[in-house]
Amino acid sequence: MRRWLVACIAACSLEAQAHHAELLPALDFDPPAAGTYELHRIMPAPEGRVLGLDGRPAALSSYTRGKITLLGFIYTTCVDPNGCPLAYRVFDALQETIGATPALHGKVRFVTLSFDPARDTPDAMRQYAGSRAVEKGAGLRWYFLTTRSARELLPLVEGFGQDVQTAAGPQGGRAQRELSHVLKVFLIDRAGDIREIYTSNFLHPEMVLNDIRTLLAEDAGGN
Repeated sequence: MRRWLVACIAACSLEAQAHHAELLPALDFDPPAAGTYELHRIMPAPEGRVLGLDGRPAALSSYTRGKITLLGFIYTTCVDPNGCPLAYRVFDALQETIGATPALHGKVRFVTLSFDPARDTPDAMRQYAGSRAVEKGAGLRWYFLTTRSARELLPLVEGFGQDVQTAAGPQGGRAQRELSHVLKVFLIDRAGDIREIYTSNFLHPEMVLNDIRTLLAEDAGGN
């Protein structure tokens, strides 16, 4: 079982890197300029307990307050190109852009949170994260989190409205648990309020970056 898990994690990491190597498609419309529109407060980000890569428990709010946060749910063995690998590619592209933009340094964080705690242990998440979990200069920090159990995960997926379905599928002649979900990524402001929810059709670096800049302009205006 452990060998199978390690193989899946390694394959998924390679898969994510391969997807990142592909260029994200260009938008087929011109998004509104940053700061020319308002992002409404949808709801507060829920609270719960999570585990970092060091295995230490912490409140999720410690990762969703104080900075603009882009949070996405994943599971490390997902290979749906319009699912977790897409989120990985978009986060990766944004990390590069923000890292090259000094005005954004220290103002944004990323959070990748697993909804498969049975398989996505802190060690598994560390393998999945690779070098991206290492803080690089003054750009931004990308956190990879999991939970201790499905019981601790449930308030988070319910609070965010992240639907997850579990089904049994064949794996080497035996039934193997499979997960499916609709990709959602959440943009959270410094106060911990969700301001935008992206699905695969609208998750694009250009749009997310404009929304981040819009929230920063809001903060600068004292709203």
